[in-house]
Amino acid sequence: MAVKFLHLADLHIGKKLGDYSLLEDQKAVLRQALSAAQDCDGILIAGDVYDKANPGTEAMAVFDEFLTELCNLHKPVYLISGNHDALGRISYLGKLLAGNQIIVPEKFNGTLQAVSDPDDEIQIYLLPFITPARVRDFYKNPDQKIHSYQDAVETVLKHSEISDHNINILVAHQYITNGIKSEEEFSIGGLDNIDSSVFDKFDYVALGHLHQPQKCGRETIRYAGSPLKYSLSEEYQKKSFTVLEIQDKQHIRIGTIPIRLPHDVRTVKGNFEELSAMPWTLDYVRVILTDENPVPDARAILRDRFPRMLQFRIENSKLRTDQILSASEIIEQQSPVDMFRMFYQIQNNSREPSEKQLEIVRSVFEELQGELQEVEV
Repeated sequence: MAVKFLHLADLHIGKKLGDYSLLEDQKAVLRQALSAAQDCDGILIAGDVYDKANPGTEAMAVFDEFLTELCNLHKPVYLISGNHDALGRISYLGKLLAGNQIIVPEKFNGTLQAVSDPDDEIQIYLLPFITPARVRDFYKNPDQKIHSYQDAVETVLKHSEISDHNINILVAHQYITNGIKSEEEFSIGGLDNIDSSVFDKFDYVALGHLHQPQKCGRETIRYAGSPLKYSLSEEYQKKSFTVLEIQDKQHIRIGTIPIRLPHDVRTVKGNFEELSAMPWTLDYVRVILTDENPVPDARAILRDRFPRMLQFRIENSKLRTDQILSASEIIEQQSPVDMFRMFYQIQNNSREPSEKQLEIVRSVFEELQGELQEVEV
């Protein structure tokens, strides 16, 4: 008989879009996830449960309610932390959760944590988000070179016992080379890339980190994607839940369930008259005004029709800028390494930092990100 799993990731509970809280929208899509879970035998949650390492009480309450409802379904849940999560806040009360079939990794010890499915035919392995710095702590041999994320994952897999006979499922949160990113996903200059071939021993890899649902390398290495659109760069993405159906090693079927978004993220474009005639909406919108001579206070007037305006832009023959961004929006779209490069240029008459300097900065940010994962409750 086939076994079905619901694959979720990148919930980012507590996230704001602009100045707008998404908690109510997140509650709505989690209710849809609960409905999808009823027809499954287990649930895989591949990290970034929260949007911050120190989530607010409201965000924690939303996830608490979601886990409680999953417990009421009497389905096992396999849960890992992502780069946005503090491991201690995910694994807190882990033994108590395990008693209710909510399985979270124990503190990372340099290897995979294996979890047997109740029928012992399926072996599930949990790998929370890792950095080279975290893995180096467990492998001090000077001959063991762990510089990149590829090195880190290969080292962990090499020192982990992985079944050759069972159906192997890995739940992980990393960036696989050539995955399609949105502006929300964190990168530290390319060192986080991992080739999908490192996962050859696994029959299915349930990934989190990238927000667009997609395969990587082969059909059975997949990102579930985020359940909501978390930036304007995601406006054309089709959000869905991933359902994994396993008959045996040779028969693994991937399906998707479309998500009904409570409010969309989209762009509206036209002259003032056209925009003023559009229906009032609570969608999160970028407004592009095309008038040659814009109406004074057009932005304030149009905000009555689009109260959740994320961005306002003017495009006409006089003003040909592709995008008008505030300083805070520019900063939000830069990686830490990019921000260092901008700061360095300001301080050094537009001169670029050397590759050696950038390598040091990447290493520092990588170590800081690793330390973030160890924040305890």
